[in-house]
Amino acid sequence: MKKLFAAIAATALTAVCAISTTACDAGNTIYVNTNAFFAPFEYYDGDEIKGVDIDIMNMVGEKLGKKVIFENTEFGPIIDNVQSGKRYDCGAAGITITEERAEKVAFSTPYYTAKQYVVFAGDTLSVSGTTTGGVEYVLWESLAGMKIGVQTDTTGDIYVTDEINATEESDDYDFTGTLYGTGATVTRYDNAQVAIDALGTIDAVVIDELPAQYMVSHNENLHCYALYYDAETATEEQYAICVTKGNEELLNAINDVLKELGSEGIQKLVAKHLGLD
Repeated sequence: MKKLFAAIAATALTAVCAISTTACDAGNTIYVNTNAFFAPFEYYDGDEIKGVDIDIMNMVGEKLGKKVIFENTEFGPIIDNVQSGKRYDCGAAGITITEERAEKVAFSTPYYTAKQYVVFAGDTLSVSGTTTGGVEYVLWESLAGMKIGVQTDTTGDIYVTDEINATEESDDYDFTGTLYGTGATVTRYDNAQVAIDALGTIDAVVIDELPAQYMVSHNENLHCYALYYDAETATEEQYAICVTKGNEELLNAINDVLKELGSEGIQKLVAKHLGLD
């Protein structure tokens, strides 16, 4: 009889594990939510997800002695997915720190500062100027009246939407609102690659610097410039990895790895995944 009960219990446990792997190996596994269309930070190489964030989280796994599993989803739900803590322990997807997001999840120390870039085909846009550091840029006003593509829920989406929806009555408005009333429109896409593929039906795509440069390097008809408010003011943001609040062990391990890498180590990873090393 004891053997019978033991067999039933073992079968039940196997069934539970088959239904939910996270319930059976959560202590030994880090589940990472990502959006694998944001090279060089995360991208598909065949069926495998690779990228800067992937390397970072694999280093974290080694530090903690845990297996790391990456799952690709749309970008938009990542913060909420990590906040719930039901399936994912953290999100690594070139995620920009914002106050709203920080209310839901814990962020690691920032590891990369990015600018927003505009990607376009042919001669749609002309450069507005060049910084003293040699960065060619276009001003927001250059996008007036255009059909602009963005990846849903990214900071590019936030910036463009706020520029278009600005009102003269907004005393606390943080953006210039140079697209307000120009007839510019925003179209949202599931990922950056789909937005880029839509060029022709839209005029330009606003995405982060390195994904923009990566995509342009793989298509000779595409061009990109940094997006500036004026000659001195870029559209900047900082990336971090988000963790379910309360998971101090994982957050501390991520911060330790980022500290060990430093800015030089991060740049080496970027160069590696851009094929520049």
